[in-house]
Amino acid sequence: MATIFTKIINGDLPAYKVAENDNFLAFLDINPNAKGHTLCIPKKEENKLFDLSEKEYQELMLFSRKVALALRKTVSCKRIGMSVIGLEVPHVHVHLIPLNEMKDATFQHKVKLTEEEFKSLAEEIKANF
Repeated sequence: MATIFTKIINGDLPAYKVAENDNFLAFLDINPNAKGHTLCIPKKEENKLFDLSEKEYQELMLFSRKVALALRKTVSCKRIGMSVIGLEVPHVHVHLIPLNEMKDATFQHKVKLTEEEFKSLAEEIKANF
């Protein structure tokens, strides 16, 4: 059964996309820890990060770095944190989280954005990619 991320990749579910190439997709987390919280995923459905081939792993990290640099240009923060810990969706995903305080990285602190804020933010990050 396809994961929710595969459904986003296939266009069956909407997402606030910020970057994409043939192998990877980045989109805003709809339940963000901080404004700009972005997920980077391989289009290939793989459950665990270290099950990716070495080449796929390296390419995902390079893609994530490019997204993080665009995110840093867009969202005011002290730094961009990166985490690969998700258990909810069995599809590799790199969390890029703008950090101003340690609580931004805890996954227990959430912020709310309107649909318009999500759309505008996604367009700004995309423009900086």
